[in-house]
Amino acid sequence: MKKIILLLSASFLLFLGFRPIEKIESKPKLVIGIVIDQMRYDYLTRFYDRYSENGFKKLLKNGFSLENAQYNYIPTYTAVGHASIYTGTTPDNHGIISNNWYDKFLKKSIYCVDDSNYKTVGNNSSEGEKSPFRMCTTTITDQLRLAQNMRSKTIGIAIKDRSSILPVGHTANAAYWFDGKDNGQWISSSFYMDELPKWATNFNNSGKANEYLNSSWNTLYELKTYSNSLVDDNIFEGKFKGELTPTFPHDIPTLREKNGNFDILKAIPSGNSFTADFAKAAILGENLGKSNETDFLAISFSSTDYVGHQFGPNSIEIEDTYLRLDKDLADLLTFLDKEIGEDKYTIFLTADHAAVEVPSYLQSLKIPAHYLDIRKLKDSLSSITKKYFNSEELIENVSNYQIFLDKEKIESLGLDKNTVAEKLVDEVVNLEGIYKAVTAKTLQTTRFTDGILNSLQNGYNQKLSGDVMLIPYPATLTQGRTGTSHGSAYSYDTHIPIIFYGNGIKQGVSKKRYNIIDIAPTISNLLKIETPNSTTGIIIEEVLK
Repeated sequence: MKKIILLLSASFLLFLGFRPIEKIESKPKLVIGIVIDQMRYDYLTRFYDRYSENGFKKLLKNGFSLENAQYNYIPTYTAVGHASIYTGTTPDNHGIISNNWYDKFLKKSIYCVDDSNYKTVGNNSSEGEKSPFRMCTTTITDQLRLAQNMRSKTIGIAIKDRSSILPVGHTANAAYWFDGKDNGQWISSSFYMDELPKWATNFNNSGKANEYLNSSWNTLYELKTYSNSLVDDNIFEGKFKGELTPTFPHDIPTLREKNGNFDILKAIPSGNSFTADFAKAAILGENLGKSNETDFLAISFSSTDYVGHQFGPNSIEIEDTYLRLDKDLADLLTFLDKEIGEDKYTIFLTADHAAVEVPSYLQSLKIPAHYLDIRKLKDSLSSITKKYFNSEELIENVSNYQIFLDKEKIESLGLDKNTVAEKLVDEVVNLEGIYKAVTAKTLQTTRFTDGILNSLQNGYNQKLSGDVMLIPYPATLTQGRTGTSHGSAYSYDTHIPIIFYGNGIKQGVSKKRYNIIDIAPTISNLLKIETPNSTTGIIIEEVLK
């Protein structure tokens, strides 16, 4: 009778939806965060028919894709994107307000991860003097290590230092990035270690960097099949130094001398393959996914950004880069299935920002687009302060579409800081190229709940940001007339892919709007750990089993 009662009770619990405790607590052995630098969402759809079945398509078909994922702040730059993905919050909280920004306390421009308290590990250059100390909050990677009493491993890998350092937070076992120039080595910082592990040294000594630079960059398939892009030779693309035209094949062995030697590896698709190779070596060398804990590997593919900046979103170069990246992803997924085991790992894939169509190309189609002359803007600002306050010394710095006022000078003249800022806002919107302007005081005292001013507010950090914020017209850049860039809160910069795949993830698609800051709380919930300590994102319930 007792056996019958127990069986009936178990059946009843299953009927109600209760699952055995071991099933509920089944967690991935390894989480892999993949960030693709400068990936527009439409690269998934434009090139879909050309992708293999085992790369992007495998993630899309077997994972959960968010088709309306957006960035919800300004500025959409690399450092800010990586910090926001992993902290689950925006720059107003995590403190990474740009790649470089003007420090109003130090009175100079600073770089987001520079830290002279630490030394390079791996060679004698200064490229390893880095740490994440300017990021004020924890990351999901920090929280995972804390939850497991520091028994798990967290490792960051990217060609760019900021893309490796910021994702893995303050408690990482290691972050590695590529020191190009004449070194061609993966390096780290004494913030993490005293010397490179043997597997990393062996990788550096393997000659792989040189191998990737021994052949020309030609298209993966016949050039005539690249119908998703503009013709190969067009006036909207930049060129490598030493090239007469921006066309295939790009003679990398010859061009490397004039393009920073090993630095050219960053700017071609092989840089992504090289990154994937190092990531596989890290998995094997560190035995990731083999312990009783959940490890975390943060990978950022940076070469897509270099190619995009130089050639633009409609170039054959960018199409070829994504077709090759698709092959790299397919190889990585096959490797993970073999080394970690199917359904024993979880992946999220996203981008740190997207990019605008080349403005000169848009102009050729009679679509509004602009180039803003920053020097002319600074001269105009000086004219405004001269006209209304009889001084050209009231502005300390103009950068990242922010105006920093010289408060000491303003006070010495008996002026009020807020009055000066408000007058600048009134006048600067009359200047060519500037669409909107807001004072810091307005952002501190008014709550914008949606639209571009909400994004501006999310990117405004009261302690670090400037006194006046500027917003240019859509499709505005400050660079030359070839290639592209990013940084705005317009959809071409904010609409990016987010795909979840693997252990604990449903198969499906959502067209609801989600923000980039929702990744961290979602993965935290999957892992049953606390969210990063300043998280403002939400759990995306529909992706989780």
